[in-house]
Amino acid sequence: MTETSPAGRDFIPGTPSGTGGPASATPAPVPAVVGKVEATPGGDQLARIEDKCARIEDKYARSEALLSRMEEKLEGAAARMNEAARQTDLSALRSEVRAVADRTRGLPGSGALVLTAIITAVLTVALTVAAQRLHLDALIPQR
Repeated sequence: MTETSPAGRDFIPGTPSGTGGPASATPAPVPAVVGKVEATPGGDQLARIEDKCARIEDKYARSEALLSRMEEKLEGAAARMNEAARQTDLSALRSEVRAVADRTRGLPGSGALVLTAIITAVLTVALTVAAQRLHLDALIPQR
């Protein structure tokens, strides 16, 4: 792709060969072109390079946009996964609370505990009185 200069070191783009260099004795008239740039081999190559750069920049911009959309989608998916994990944790917590509630439902309530205490006290008093009347305290060895 490297192009060599057609006239060596003395080549000036846009001038006919043999004019404009230090070796030429008679200057040739240079055509005056207004509003139009002459196509030179270096200019064509520069235009191709600029086109390639523009295409590369477009591809880069598209890639960057695609990556930003992917990043947004990944953030959304991560948020949904966190929410699902939270829901799973809540579900596990609910099942544990339900299991504890089922186990505590089988326990007696406060009314049953008060009734048991009263019955125990009454039976203790009745058995103590019966033991004293039957002189069962003599069976207990003295110290």
